[in-house]
Amino acid sequence: MMAENSTQPEDGVRQEQKDIPQDALSAVLTPIGWFFAILFLFVTAFTLYEVVMRYAFNAPTFWVHETTTAMTALCFAFGGAYCLGTDRHIRVVLIYEAVSPAYRRILDICISVVGMAACALMAWAAYSLAQKAFFTPSGGFRIETSGSAWNPPTPAIVKAFLFITLCLMTVQFALQAIRHFRRKPSEQIHHGGSEHGALDV
Repeated sequence: MMAENSTQPEDGVRQEQKDIPQDALSAVLTPIGWFFAILFLFVTAFTLYEVVMRYAFNAPTFWVHETTTAMTALCFAFGGAYCLGTDRHIRVVLIYEAVSPAYRRILDICISVVGMAACALMAWAAYSLAQKAFFTPSGGFRIETSGSAWNPPTPAIVKAFLFITLCLMTVQFALQAIRHFRRKPSEQIHHGGSEHGALDV
């Protein structure tokens, strides 16, 4: 049974609760979100440092732009798995909230299956990119770098991480499809962090 992420008291003021993992894999991934939240703080600090060095001391860095770009890419990639795992992704509920719990269960199963298929296809595409980032056409091992003056291996890191994240999201969707399939048709559930979802539109 899916636990709700918020309560709706009589005064109408929504009270947020902790994000609740929706499956066993998400329970493992959710705590890692703190690490990526901290990375965003480093992105902000590095960006501020670059601005100060560039405009106050006329001494721009050669590493901040590539570093912050890669860190932000990693954070956004993991954000997809985190939102999926805690049921915080954006959804349109115009039809969903108009049907009975039994039909909502069917919709949840269909959405999970479609999401699983989409992530699987994107993971397949990402695998090709990740493979090329670590291996030459002849099969030799080499790590793709940015080609800049600093030349860090951030392209290879981001491509590999994207592939791994999409694989994890494929499994998450599969686990959630199974969970929705097993739940009772009459069971009332609410998605996300409000009565009808944290980010429903």
